[in-house]
Amino acid sequence: MTSVEAGTTANGASPAPAKLKPTNGADWLMAVASLLVAAGFFALWFWLFPGWLGFHVEPFAAGGAARWRWIAVVPSVLGFAVALRCVWDFGRTGHGTPAPFAPPKRLVAVGFYRYVRNPMYVGFLTGWTGLWVVFGRASRGALEVAAVAVLFVLLFVRLYEEPTLRRMFGAEYEEYCRNVPRWLPRLRPWVKG
Repeated sequence: MTSVEAGTTANGASPAPAKLKPTNGADWLMAVASLLVAAGFFALWFWLFPGWLGFHVEPFAAGGAARWRWIAVVPSVLGFAVALRCVWDFGRTGHGTPAPFAPPKRLVAVGFYRYVRNPMYVGFLTGWTGLWVVFGRASRGALEVAAVAVLFVLLFVRLYEEPTLRRMFGAEYEEYCRNVPRWLPRLRPWVKG
């Protein structure tokens, strides 16, 4: 994705085409590194969550409730696809990873980040919720673990990520925050003015 957006000038004419900077191997290398970090993170949680949330595989039961549960595969796949695209954007556009030890060097405001400030979290939440519907068992312990995980993410975003991004990107991030909501997506993508 490029930062060139379709639009018009104040007099209604189309703007002159912008020159795109050629990409180099470092962009691809950083995108792959970002995907590897995300794969490790995802694998860790995929290994930890099933036991805590009571995941189990239940084949289609004749006439049972298990059949309708498989519908949740659709939002699960879509949610994880959104999260993976966001990870790719971190590497390709931001020249970093989602991990705090290798953060992006540029503000990532492309792709799904033009609709919502935290699409990676929204995607992972949707993906995990879908998996839980398909494979999980609702129990008090599972609900408590899920609630603690969501609370941790909310606090992490408010107390660490946002202040860090404000320090790193200053006015650019402030403008982004004014135009893009934290959790509920906009209907139309934000185009930097």
